[in-house]
Amino acid sequence: MSDPREWIAASQLPGIGPATLARLRQEGVCITRLLRAEIALPSTIRLRRDTLEAIHQFQYQGARFTEADQLLQQADTLGIKVLGFSHADYPELLAAIPDPPLVLWIKGEVAALNVPQLGIVGSRHASRSGVQLAYDFASALAQSGVIACSGLALGIDAAAHQACLDVDSATVAVLGTGVDRIYPRRHQRLSEQILASGGVLVSEYPPGTAPLPGHFPRRNRIISGLSIGTLVVEAALRSGSLITARQALEQGREVFAIPGSIHNPLSRGCHALIREGATLVETIDHVVEQVGSILGLLVQEPTRHQASSQSSPLAPELQQLLQKIPWEPIWLDTLAGQSDLPLPRLQALLMQLQLEGLIELTASRVCRIR
Repeated sequence: MSDPREWIAASQLPGIGPATLARLRQEGVCITRLLRAEIALPSTIRLRRDTLEAIHQFQYQGARFTEADQLLQQADTLGIKVLGFSHADYPELLAAIPDPPLVLWIKGEVAALNVPQLGIVGSRHASRSGVQLAYDFASALAQSGVIACSGLALGIDAAAHQACLDVDSATVAVLGTGVDRIYPRRHQRLSEQILASGGVLVSEYPPGTAPLPGHFPRRNRIISGLSIGTLVVEAALRSGSLITARQALEQGREVFAIPGSIHNPLSRGCHALIREGATLVETIDHVVEQVGSILGLLVQEPTRHQASSQSSPLAPELQQLLQKIPWEPIWLDTLAGQSDLPLPRLQALLMQLQLEGLIELTASRVCRIR
């Protein structure tokens, strides 16, 4: 399916996801033709009862195509972009999880969804030190080219987003509402700053969707799914942050946890994750190095044989960018204009050059050192 209205219609049927659609395709069943009652469902395919009932109801009423058209028109009016699962810009990491959303509703720069990012999550009622830790980690990572992905909630989420903004970096906010309904309302200005910075608001829920309690645990899989790993800063034993972390583990992603006092209830969730195999984090450098390793960007210590030979050649895109970086510090905005690259893509490439030891990267400037 390439038409977004078809993905929207399919996304509103219970039990229909990418895995079910793939099974239908293997059996030669086109979901669009099925919903239009142009073909029958083969007897060899078994679906949930509520899914079958929804398909039959759709076939006889066809209301969901009308609803999809209305949602697309509403999205266009509000400046909201729509990505179906088969769209070329659909994030690759998110597509790889067991239960990816069939549709993404997006405000902001779609390209930011494919920039290397780390999920940073934690308590809405975080301590002052917890908020500072989230801010410091997100700031350091953003300056290394890895942006924060979080949920726009109070506490840890807000600190991670704000840290990225303060170093002129993009950030990704995954909502449990429609992207036109900011929750909590006090983060309306923060959401506007995210969009102004080249960041993005994303949700699997269509415009107008209210902040229902069940939406937030479900959206957590998108935070972990978009990210190469998830960092938990402060979390109680029963918290949404632990849901995100465990979903990250199920998705095969790295989980980092910052330990704290054994007397602090907000440390117990992190301690539980560490016992379950999460990486214990003590320093910012530790996370930056680990993230670099995950991305496959860290340069291994050269052997004597390697030291006597020339280093591996850079990819053409990196080589072209390196040639544009002067030996004196240059503003990132200036370099972005000269290189004709969007800022999120530029930051990702600069991180690779920094890890190669070829440049020095600060919050807003860069210069060549080798």
